[in-house]
Amino acid sequence: MKIIAQKTLDDLEFGVVLEQAAARCATDSGKLEMMETTPHTSFHVVHGALSRTHEYLNSFSEEKSIPNHGFEDVTQEISLLSVENSKIEVEGFRRLLLLSETTNTLLVFLKKNKEHYPNLYKACNGQSPVKEIPAEIHRIIDKFGELKDRASDKLFSIRRQMNGVRSKISQSFGAALSTYQGSGFLDEIRETVIGSRRVLAVKAMYRRKVKGVIHGSSKTGSIVYIEPQTTLQYTQELQNLVYDEKEEIDAILRSLTDFMRPFEADFKTFSSFLTLIDLHAAKAHYARDMRAVLPMLSEKQEIDIKNAYHPLLYLSNKRKKNPTYPQDIHLHPNNRIMLISGPNAGGKSITLKTIGLLQLMLQSGFLIPVDEQSHIGVFERILTDIGDNQSIENELSTYSYRLKNMQRFLKKCDAKTLFLIDEFGTGSDPELGGALAEIFLEVFYDRESFGAITTHYSNLKLLANELPHMTNANMQFDGRSLQPTFHLVSGEAGSSFTFEVAEKNGIPYSLINRAKKKIERGKVRFDASIAKLQKERATMSKNSKELQEASIKNKKENEKLETLNAKVKVKLERYQELYDQEQRMIVLGNKVNDAAERYFINNKKRPLIADLLRVVEEENAKRKRKSVAEHKKELKQKKALKAEVSKKVEVVREEKKKKPTQKPKETHRPKVTFIVGDKVRMYDGKAVGTIDTLEKKKAIVNYGVFTTQVNVEALELVERKKK
Repeated sequence: MKIIAQKTLDDLEFGVVLEQAAARCATDSGKLEMMETTPHTSFHVVHGALSRTHEYLNSFSEEKSIPNHGFEDVTQEISLLSVENSKIEVEGFRRLLLLSETTNTLLVFLKKNKEHYPNLYKACNGQSPVKEIPAEIHRIIDKFGELKDRASDKLFSIRRQMNGVRSKISQSFGAALSTYQGSGFLDEIRETVIGSRRVLAVKAMYRRKVKGVIHGSSKTGSIVYIEPQTTLQYTQELQNLVYDEKEEIDAILRSLTDFMRPFEADFKTFSSFLTLIDLHAAKAHYARDMRAVLPMLSEKQEIDIKNAYHPLLYLSNKRKKNPTYPQDIHLHPNNRIMLISGPNAGGKSITLKTIGLLQLMLQSGFLIPVDEQSHIGVFERILTDIGDNQSIENELSTYSYRLKNMQRFLKKCDAKTLFLIDEFGTGSDPELGGALAEIFLEVFYDRESFGAITTHYSNLKLLANELPHMTNANMQFDGRSLQPTFHLVSGEAGSSFTFEVAEKNGIPYSLINRAKKKIERGKVRFDASIAKLQKERATMSKNSKELQEASIKNKKENEKLETLNAKVKVKLERYQELYDQEQRMIVLGNKVNDAAERYFINNKKRPLIADLLRVVEEENAKRKRKSVAEHKKELKQKKALKAEVSKKVEVVREEKKKKPTQKPKETHRPKVTFIVGDKVRMYDGKAVGTIDTLEKKKAIVNYGVFTTQVNVEALELVERKKK
């Protein structure tokens, strides 16, 4: 494995990334390990680290999240296990217990869920839970961190004796307290504790009347603290038992330490495993904060990233609620070197650092803020020359320092190298320095190295146009407002907008014009042409965006109209079916009505039955033979259609009810006095009958076949009775 140079890590501020990630670690060992993280150059190592971090990131959205992996540093306890006759204290066993139980829980979880976390499960390296460790510690130590009474038979016996002696001390002290209190020898506070011993607060004048040992007096001397004589023998006995208890506890802890010695390697493995999990957890939390993803890792050298953000800039702007502009960067075998030009403060250096820092993070197992469809390979070397780096201590000028860097580049550049150079060729005479920079660039190109360079030199821009596997790129600049857009465009060189920026900053036009005359006319025209192309490209990009938005809008409107048209078509078809059905029923009803009328006239049932059978047979002849299922389906559709129509009719009726009702115009009918024998008919009918009898306002009308009683006001005169 080849190590990435420290200068590269410093130039790209990789240490800041490690600090931010370390702050998200849950353990001290994890923080130390994170700060020592370095990029790997092995594809398989990088792929494994990225996969584990990606699985941990996905666990945030899973129902069964990964259990807690936190533990305390056990370096001292593990080192004691390798020392003969050493002893680990109770607090140390508590830390070892936490380590083993946390590891056992994680091992069981990952084995149970290895389908979801296959790479994290592989990190277990076949390690199995060790149940003997927590079982033995729990047998000796309780949950409060104290040795259990049953840790040994001897300890149990000692503590039982201690409890008996304490009971006797309490009883004897209580008796003495009661006696001397009744005699009036004690102060108001009665008793206190000095050096873990209960003593009586005796008034100084009665100190000789109280038998016992004096342990001190108050500041004023008015109170003397005396331990009663009756408790002294028990106190001495208790002290002996306390000493015995301490000796037994020491023996038990030494025995427990001896029990743990064979598991020294397991403790080291547990610690390394949990530290590894802590690293991936911290990287996953870091990735979530910057919305980082796992790109497609390529086994060949390439950088094809979309919507890439500089991680540190993104997090800083996120806190300040400022926007961060993404970049699309493409370096592959057919386009190995990208030469970025454009005005100062346009984002060239940030783009360069974005490429380098994302590559370092990826090769260190960090997920990166890019589009998921991005492709990135692994490079064996990443060389950088970013910043001034003038060294007073070494008496090096900027240009001398850059030349030393170029010497280092020339030694190490090959097909598996990524180089990043800011302001390539500066620090010397523009023409001479530009010529030397052009030669360096040709060497990097011939060695098939990958890289990105920022420059203002026109000769390098021309070289990038001439070589097939090198391309120009520029940071877009708004020619009108003279403000950077921070958008990288590949395929064309960028103008430095030197004179335009100078004019905007208040430099007199006469001076700018004189400056233009000082340089070759061809260079001015070349730079002006580039600036014009950039302006045209910006305009085309804006127009293209507007056209695209309009196209999307029109497409959505067309989809809405098509949906509406389909709905209207379906409704029209349903209404047509309903109309045809109603017409058929009307025709059928007329046929039945004709048969009923004939039966009414001739009162013969056989012709009626024959007519009805004929109507039914005619209707059945029109019907197609259908299965029961089809018939039910059709019936269901008809019911649904009728229900829909009924619902709409109800809506119309409700709307009519809400409208103010208009009283129908009253029709003034002429009053007629009827007599028996007049021919009449009802106003809303066609049949004519003869009045047989009149009674008040009722008339019995004879229609020949039948008679009926009708209100006189509902009748109209057809013909008077002939006299």
